[in-house]
Amino acid sequence: MKIGAIIVAAGRGTRAGGGIPKQYREIGGRPVLARTLDAFLSHAVTGPVIVVIGEADRERFEDLALLLPGAVEAVTGGKTRTASVRAGLQVLETHAPDAVMIHDAARPFVSAGLISRIAEALAAHGAVIPVIASIDAMIERDGDGRMTAAVDRNQYAGAQTPQAFHYRPLMNAYRALGETALPDDAAVALSAGLPVQTIAGETGNFKLTTPEDFARAEAMLNTNTAITVTGQGFDVHRLEAANALMLCGIEIRDGLGLVGHSDADVGLHALTDAILGAACEGDIGQHFSPNDARWKGAASHQFVTHAVELLRRAGGTLLHADITLIGERPKIGPHRDAMRQRVAQLLGLDLKRVNIKATTTERLGFTGRGEGLAAQAVVTARMI
Repeated sequence: MKIGAIIVAAGRGTRAGGGIPKQYREIGGRPVLARTLDAFLSHAVTGPVIVVIGEADRERFEDLALLLPGAVEAVTGGKTRTASVRAGLQVLETHAPDAVMIHDAARPFVSAGLISRIAEALAAHGAVIPVIASIDAMIERDGDGRMTAAVDRNQYAGAQTPQAFHYRPLMNAYRALGETALPDDAAVALSAGLPVQTIAGETGNFKLTTPEDFARAEAMLNTNTAITVTGQGFDVHRLEAANALMLCGIEIRDGLGLVGHSDADVGLHALTDAILGAACEGDIGQHFSPNDARWKGAASHQFVTHAVELLRRAGGTLLHADITLIGERPKIGPHRDAMRQRVAQLLGLDLKRVNIKATTTERLGFTGRGEGLAAQAVVTARMI
């Protein structure tokens, strides 16, 4: 599949301060836009790369283009994001792409792993967007700031970019839209009746919007102030006869089940504790008490997502995860790849940064007798 990329860089970004459009400001000694373009120019799955720039920024962009590792095409954007993306799509059309990824210039930390996962999802879906689940309670409010209703946070998520689409249906949707402006490309797709599939985004793929965001970005890139930390977790659950169990985020049908208040995914519970340890945020029981009815039968991926967000708030970025599963059954080998992919997705890590292994206790102890399954996890994170 030939996938083109459009980088939207025509905005002014005044909330970020700095006196110039935020995409041309430097972080870690390199312009934001250059870092964003690097991610797509260096990735084998995308090409060509089109950048949509402001009419007044042509000279700035030409200077920046000298810093890039490859060639890009620049086109002048419109008065709205919708108009700017349409301009990029029209230029891309001459390259006859099968699909397109559209990305905000002000998200310079998009990972190669996320780009790869989106490209893979395009094989099965016509439109794919990365999202971040909310861990905070959600409310509705009126124009005066008064709360009007409580909202189920599980129904909502924050949309990120790159947003990816099969090219022709999206181009047709933009043409049908006329001069109407919509918030993002997924909204344009929905306006044309196109289904949009969500996948897990990455907390590190944040958008530079405020001066605080730029301070965070500088700290992330300043290796003199960052430190590396580790966290470890351990968990045990009893085994019983059942149709299926959840382990490291996937369902395994082997005549066994795990007993617990939630779905008892011992691998994800150990992982959650490891992440909480790296963030110095206590343990899983403090955040998801087995005495709380809200977590009865809950999917354990929620616990992992919550822990990752707490680590992010503490100034951390996950680098690596290693999980060891301890028991006689189920056999892990046939499921290892699927487990790694699911855990990598939950953590927003490249697959090569996630390891899952299994061992037995030589038929000694409760795991050796098949009474239970244990797991331990270690994570590494960079803290600023």
